[in-house]
Amino acid sequence: SAQIADLQQKLLDADNGDQAKQCWDSIATILEARCALKYLLGELVSSKVQESKLQSSLEQSQTSGSDMQKMLMEERNHIAELEAEFQNQILVQEQQHQEKVNHSSWK
Repeated sequence: SAQIADLQQKLLDADNGDQAKQCWDSIATILEARCALKYLLGELVSSKVQESKLQSSLEQSQTSGSDMQKMLMEERNHIAELEAEFQNQILVQEQQHQEKVNHSSWK
């Protein structure tokens, strides 16, 4: 039944497409042509507005992505600095411990 419903929908869509094509093919007067042209220009303006909105959204997303990448690099650098400092502290602690062990074994 799902396949039947799908096929019926495809037939309806095909009929609608044929009707639209027939509508454009049946333009016979200047008035009809002017109306069709007015409709097409309206569609063109609408698509241009939508394109502009999408372009703006894309540019904002790219800027946001660049900002996030910059923040990520800064955080990675900060983590690397903290790790280096931590490793240095471990080395100092190990050296102090070794000195204590050496000092107590001399006594």
